[in-house]
Amino acid sequence: MADFRTSSHRAKWIFTPQILAEKYKAANQRAIQTLEKYGATRMEVDADGSLLYRESQIISNADKHSRPKALSIEEERFLRIFYENKLREVCGAFYFPHKIQATALIYFKRFYLEWSVMEHHPKDIILTCIYTACKIEENHISAEELGKGISQDHQVILNNEMLVLQSLKFDLIVYAPYRSVEGFINDMEDNFYKEPGQLQMLKEAGKAEVDRIMLTDAPLLFPPGQLALAALGHANEMHKVVNFERYLENMLSHQTSFHAFQDLSDNMNAIEMLVRTYNFPSDKDMKHINRKLRSCWGLSTNDDKKREKKSKQKSRHSSAEAQN
Repeated sequence: MADFRTSSHRAKWIFTPQILAEKYKAANQRAIQTLEKYGATRMEVDADGSLLYRESQIISNADKHSRPKALSIEEERFLRIFYENKLREVCGAFYFPHKIQATALIYFKRFYLEWSVMEHHPKDIILTCIYTACKIEENHISAEELGKGISQDHQVILNNEMLVLQSLKFDLIVYAPYRSVEGFINDMEDNFYKEPGQLQMLKEAGKAEVDRIMLTDAPLLFPPGQLALAALGHANEMHKVVNFERYLENMLSHQTSFHAFQDLSDNMNAIEMLVRTYNFPSDKDMKHINRKLRSCWGLSTNDDKKREKKSKQKSRHSSAEAQN
């Protein structure tokens, strides 16, 4: 695998907090402008990734003179958080390794730097992100098998594939912190002469911390090595395996680094703060957000239920044809 320092991940997908906030705001504002122009924002995706608006979506079942109320940036964030956790649940149900889950999460996060949830529903996008991550990580699963495993229409996965690839700018090689965690643990073993059992415990605790970090905005703000150090640092606070501050000083003194000790420490603290302030939406929040989202798409609750029923029937029909 290519060096992270020369990768597109480092060059194009690590942002400052200000730029990241601007990207989320731009996607939200573009969706609102579309909402004002068409009266509904939900798009159809052709096989080649091109987009179109259907007339039936432009004319809402609700009062034609009333305008749907757009989601706020904070409500969009809550919806992304909700479906990032769903993405993890799907990966867990299929027993995918951490690397696939991390790659799919990063794809998902990058996708919604380009689009609003008012334009493409996260429920559909998480499946395509998982499908694409399985491909790139050489753990192939068919769209049919993935869709069948969670009772979803596999055609949705395929329809969104080109859109997701284009939105990712075809930058499909990503660097997750799990490999860095293992590298730092090996380095600790060589330099601190700790019992392998203690370091193994620290490694597993560190990977669990990485799981939490990956659900925040940290993967879009910091390189994987710093995410791994932040995870190990927090895990070490609980297990007291090594003198972590001395390890950081020793590590920085033996290799060329763009970060002074204080800068690295500040970044690790910032990552920990993102984890500490992570807030999962309540059921009440999600009910309110979903109601607004249906309105943005010109759908009533009954319309949405009919659409889901039709999708499941189509999926079962496709599975039956495949068996015959």
